[in-house]
Amino acid sequence: MADIYLYNSLSRQKELFAPLKAPDVGMYACGPTVYDYQHIGNMRRYVGDDTLKRVLALNGFKVKHVMNVTDVGHLTSDADTGEDKLEKSAAEKGKSAAEIARFFEEQFFSSTDALNVIRPDILCRATEHVSEQIELIKKIEENGFTYLTDDGVYFDTTKLKDYGRLAGGKEGIKPGVRVDIAGKKNPTDFALWKFSPKDSKRQMEWDSPWGTGFPGWHIECSAMSMKYLGETFDIHTGGVDHVAVHHTNEIAQSEAATGKAPVKYWVHYEFLQVDGAKMAKSLGNTYTVTDVEKKGFDPLALRYLFLSAHYRDSLNFTWESLQAAQNALEKLRSAVAALKDEKTRTALSSEKDAKTQTFREEFVKSVNDDINTASALAVVWQMLKSNIPSEDKYDLAIAFDEVLGLGLAKATVGKVEIPGKVQELLDKRNQLREQGKFEEADGVRKEIEEAGFVLEDSSQGTKIKPR
Repeated sequence: MADIYLYNSLSRQKELFAPLKAPDVGMYACGPTVYDYQHIGNMRRYVGDDTLKRVLALNGFKVKHVMNVTDVGHLTSDADTGEDKLEKSAAEKGKSAAEIARFFEEQFFSSTDALNVIRPDILCRATEHVSEQIELIKKIEENGFTYLTDDGVYFDTTKLKDYGRLAGGKEGIKPGVRVDIAGKKNPTDFALWKFSPKDSKRQMEWDSPWGTGFPGWHIECSAMSMKYLGETFDIHTGGVDHVAVHHTNEIAQSEAATGKAPVKYWVHYEFLQVDGAKMAKSLGNTYTVTDVEKKGFDPLALRYLFLSAHYRDSLNFTWESLQAAQNALEKLRSAVAALKDEKTRTALSSEKDAKTQTFREEFVKSVNDDINTASALAVVWQMLKSNIPSEDKYDLAIAFDEVLGLGLAKATVGKVEIPGKVQELLDKRNQLREQGKFEEADGVRKEIEEAGFVLEDSSQGTKIKPR
């Protein structure tokens, strides 16, 4: 196993990755909130999770990937109005909240499947783990970190030492907007269990030791990650928007229950912008993977676009940038398909050639340096333009794609149509080479190149393809 360095949001620096029980790695990812369509900004994060998992596998680690699905309506509540978007959507469409959640869960997975994202090993829905959440709240209560209000059971953030350190201290925390709840002690305190309003028509509510209601915003991730990965695990991922509230409070409630740090490495992905602005439904600039497909783009061109920037850098989406990504992807596929069609590859030749091995090492070095996919793509292009044997190029491209996930093994290319004049030049060059007239043959080669074609000579013969 080579050294991997990951930027840890908790320490604010790159750290050498050392899992708790190598080669096993426990990885928890915050999944979708399924009351609406998941847009391509959401997808950047899940492509990031997928790439991270592939890099770990490349280095010999065995990843147990757990992801939640937030299918409890309260978790989508608007902070100002308290409007439950899942319950509201169900009422408007004449369907149950569970039906709405399953519909948008399916939309999420159809999007990630189109982006060649490997599904998690364990998918856990919040509604199927309410008893685990109740038991965790009871532990937190027993340890003296809670208090009751007319609204629910709340976590007292003043009781926990170093609360908010993920966000850089309490000054970096965004307190809840609705701070006028009767009995709430501090702006940063948060609900562990919410009571159902009187005369409530909620579809999603459960009995609990404190009264009928539903779990708070953050408790599901602590409860489910502990169930499947233990009280402390290796990696937790999410968007940068999770730092100041959700993950800050997740750390607090987990530590209050167990007395242990829940996660060793926190990995967060930057936002995807659209035309230089924040992606938001209110601005009308959110697009789904389906929207991308309707415009004639390959979803994997979107994946290529995501990979072209570092995950911790903001990325600006435009239709022009997506077109450039698709052009690059098609060029990459054509190059790999041409290599595939050339000849039978020599076994282990890439291990024998020093330059080939250098490309392999450079690729691994790039992805192991905090998942630097932009640098890794550059290595791919340098390798394809190099003079190493074609069979080695193909082997490396397919090996690299185990991390990139661009489907290069399926790349095909149609038969190259060679104009009669170019074919005559090719025949003439071959004859000159057979006669040992290499200088004259080089002159003919230049004529072929001027006609828009390139030649690749090898011990198995000469291949011609469009420039």
